[in-house]
Amino acid sequence: MKVNVEVDCTPEEARRFLGLPDVSKANDAYVDAVTKAMQGVGNLEQLQQLSKQIAPMGEIGLKLFQQFLDGTGMRGTKKD
Repeated sequence: MKVNVEVDCTPEEARRFLGLPDVSKANDAYVDAVTKAMQGVGNLEQLQQLSKQIAPMGEIGLKLFQQFLDGTGMRGTKKD
């Protein structure tokens, strides 16, 4: 037997229902810090240096970030 249950709620309601902590203040602080740090970045080398400093997973995180930049076209690569 297969049972499907649909729940129509906001992300905030789902977070509370599952008992997850509210991390919005920590997220806001992190986003503000990254935004301020990114304001001084003028080229790719500076961006890579910054990402090494703030990447939570170190070198693996940097590689994932570079893949993200490749996918968005921000590194000058073109996707057909």
